[in-house]
Amino acid sequence: MFDGLKDLKDKAGELAAEHSEAVGKGLEKLAEVVDDKTDGKHSDKIDAGVEKAKDFIEGLDERKSSD
Repeated sequence: MFDGLKDLKDKAGELAAEHSEAVGKGLEKLAEVVDDKTDGKHSDKIDAGVEKAKDFIEGLDERKSSD
């Protein structure tokens, strides 16, 4: 069971790395929706979270490239 979960995690990482630009755009759109729903009260936190997520995804892409 754990091997299956590890395989799933690895596959998700590969897909995110392959489509990092699309994932980044999706994160930005999601951030806009959340920011609108919270009336901009948490803009700084939302922006910081999106940037961290995009950095993580880019890191996956870099690791994939070096393999």
